Amino acid sequence: MPHGLLVFLKGGPSDIPEIQEVKSGSIESRLKIPRGNGYEHFEITQDFKDVAGVLMPVYQWSYRTAIAE
Repeated sequence: MPHGLLVFLKGGPSDIPEIQEVKSGSIESRLKIPRGNGYEHFEITQDFKDVAGVLMPVYQWSYRTAIAE
């Protein structure tokens, strides 16, 4: 059983799984998902997605940034 909050990601690169576990365990206004040499940024929406009886907040992809060196 997950220890964090399950969220549903909408949009963004196709190789990022739509369902992610957020370690903070709480709904944040933005998420930053590491991918390759950067981060994919997602913002909370007003929507929730029911996946197999689990209601998940929906985050929409907004932009990508590179990892600072």
